[in-house]
Amino acid sequence: MKPLAQMALDVLQTADGREKTALSHKYAAEWRAARKNGDAVEIGSANPPMHPARPSAPELLSPRDVPRRKPGSPEGRIALLHAVAHIELNAVDLHWDIIARFCHIPLPTGFFDDWVSAADDESKHFNLMCDCLEELGSFYGALPAHAGMWRAAEDTAEDFMGRLAVVPMVLEARGLDVTPGMIKVFQNAKAKSAVAALETIYAEEVSHVAYGSKWFNFMCGRENTDPKEVFHTLVRKYFHSTLKPPFNEEKRADAGIPPDFYWPLTEDLPTKDHA
Repeated sequence: MKPLAQMALDVLQTADGREKTALSHKYAAEWRAARKNGDAVEIGSANPPMHPARPSAPELLSPRDVPRRKPGSPEGRIALLHAVAHIELNAVDLHWDIIARFCHIPLPTGFFDDWVSAADDESKHFNLMCDCLEELGSFYGALPAHAGMWRAAEDTAEDFMGRLAVVPMVLEARGLDVTPGMIKVFQNAKAKSAVAALETIYAEEVSHVAYGSKWFNFMCGRENTDPKEVFHTLVRKYFHSTLKPPFNEEKRADAGIPPDFYWPLTEDLPTKDHA
């Protein structure tokens, strides 16, 4: 079996979404089998690209240039599924990237177990969204997509704690807030496949946020720092906005993120005159 960091690099360097996720599933299965059998596993080392390989479509636009469609219309529902597919494909790369980019940090093997599992889930989620799009006569790449999805990875490329704070504990936690509303859109449209797919995503995303919280707290314990204070500092440094309620407090709690982590970040930072 290849070292895990090399597996991660292979996935990151695969452009086509279906091929990327098939390789992700293959490597995750190999890793799990080796761990179950008690085989020795090698993490290895890697020098991942700043940007993963991407298919030629969708066209990537600035967030303000991505057309907005009403989710109640058939076109709006396709656009919503397309946006989720794009998020899930980025998530596949984000989870393999945290393995490849930070494999030099001494971490328990359980850390790698968690992110391989998360990458495997996201691969499934991308394919579920693609299947739903195809059922509606569309496909991933048919519409333009958000170019800013990878910004958090670029910003935190040299900051492991920043990556944990912003990707799972902010961006993925946001998914817990908004997915119930998306499920209602497709329930109202009686789109059973999309409802089932989004319910799967919603159920499994809690664990991804929890992995971020678990390893963030682990690192704070290792460094004897206050997790809440470190989280606030890193989010204000790397996340280019305030956090916006409403929050799914129950699911965030299930993932190990208490309200005093995120509510203070809904407020703008004081100006220097008042600091």
